[in-house]
Amino acid sequence: VQLQASGGGVVQAGGSLRLSCVVSGRTSSSYAVGWFRQPPGKEREFVSAITWRGGAPYYADSAKGRFTISRDNAKNTVYLQMDSLKPEDTAVYYCAAPEGGFAGTTPDVYSYWGRGTQVTVSS
Repeated sequence: VQLQASGGGVVQAGGSLRLSCVVSGRTSSSYAVGWFRQPPGKEREFVSAITWRGGAPYYADSAKGRFTISRDNAKNTVYLQMDSLKPEDTAVYYCAAPEGGFAGTTPDVYSYWGRGTQVTVSS
């Protein structure tokens, strides 16, 4: 299973970015995908997660109201739309997938990780 995250960049505070995560190598379409981030000098933290079929998405408190996770099953792609970005959103963002359909909020639930994409929000 491979995950490829993209879409990071440098944006001013209040701006928007859309991250994409393409998942390949899975034989079943019933799986979850999560987004995590790792700010400089800090531990990796949960941002959002979505199951592949139905169910409400999950958001960290810091993401609620500003970030929106969505998926395009036909493209095996999960998106993270990030609006009203703040300098504290600066981090390397990772997408990950667990073995099954459970969309957990801790990194240990996820078995597969993509390379991160850097998001920098300037003040």
